[in-house]
Amino acid sequence: MKTPLSYLTIARYGETEIIIQKSRFICQATPVKTEEEAQKFIADISKKYWDASHNCSAYLVTDLIQKASDDGEPSGTAGKPMLEVLHSKKVQYTAVVITRYFGGIKLGAGGLVRAYSQGTSAALEAAGIVQPVLHQSINISFDYTHIGKLEHELRQTSYFLDQPIFTEHVSWTLWVPVDEIEQIQSQIIDWTHGQANVELGELEYRVK
Repeated sequence: MKTPLSYLTIARYGETEIIIQKSRFICQATPVKTEEEAQKFIADISKKYWDASHNCSAYLVTDLIQKASDDGEPSGTAGKPMLEVLHSKKVQYTAVVITRYFGGIKLGAGGLVRAYSQGTSAALEAAGIVQPVLHQSINISFDYTHIGKLEHELRQTSYFLDQPIFTEHVSWTLWVPVDEIEQIQSQIIDWTHGQANVELGELEYRVK
C-alpha cells in the first residue's frame, strides 16, 4: 500500500464537558498510534469513571482498524454516531470516549445520537485537528565557502532545519516534504555550483 503524503489527526489530548437535559457528558479524545493504545485509553477512562452510567467509545486508527461501543446505551445511538463523526472529520489515529452520568431525563434515540455526535465533535475541537505531512531528511555536506549562501536561502524556506555541524566541512540536515525533494535538490546544486554532497535520509511525518 502506498504511503500517504499526509493525513488528518488530532494534535493532543483534548477534554470538554457538556450538559444535556441534566445528563453530564465528559468528552475525551486522544491521538493513538495503534489499536492497542486506543483500547488502553478506553479501558483507563472506564476504570476512572467506573461509577458512570456509560463509557461509550470509538476509535479510528485507519479505515481497516476501527471500532465503536455503545456500552449499554441503546444499540446504534452512541458508538456508531461517534465513529461517523471521526469519518466525517477524516481524522485517523484517534480515539474518543464519552462518559455519561444520567441526569434522570431520557433523551430518546435521536437525542442520544445528537448528544454523542456533538460530544465527539467537541472533543476533537478541544484536541485540535492537524495534518502531518510526510517529510524526508536531506543531509548536505559542503565547503565553508557556501555557508553564507546556503544559510540565507534555506532560512527563507519553510523546511525544518537541524543545527548545522561544523567540522572539516559543514554538515546540515533539513526535512522536506517528499513531493518537494527533487526541487530542493536542484536548488542546492545551483546554490553551491554543484559542489555540495547531498544524501537522502529517513522518512517521518511532521507538523508545522
